Amino acid sequence: MGIKELINFLNKLEESNIFYKLNKVRDEAIMVEITVPGQRWEVEFTNDGTVEIEKFISDGDFYDVKEIETLSNDFSD
Repeated sequence: MGIKELINFLNKLEESNIFYKLNKVRDEAIMVEITVPGQRWEVEFTNDGTVEIEKFISDGDFYDVKEIETLSNDFSD
């Protein structure tokens, strides 16, 4: 898939009123970050024409402010 397919994909998201952002985290890819209720998708269009999709799906749980400490303890450098 090339730039034409990427643009068609973005147009389809816009027509469907689906929120997205463009990002670049790897030298060889453009990332489309998509946010829908309960999910976040990362769709990467790579320079060799492949498309990689990773989905982050919520477990439906909500946490209180104490969870911020868990974030700091578990993921800080």
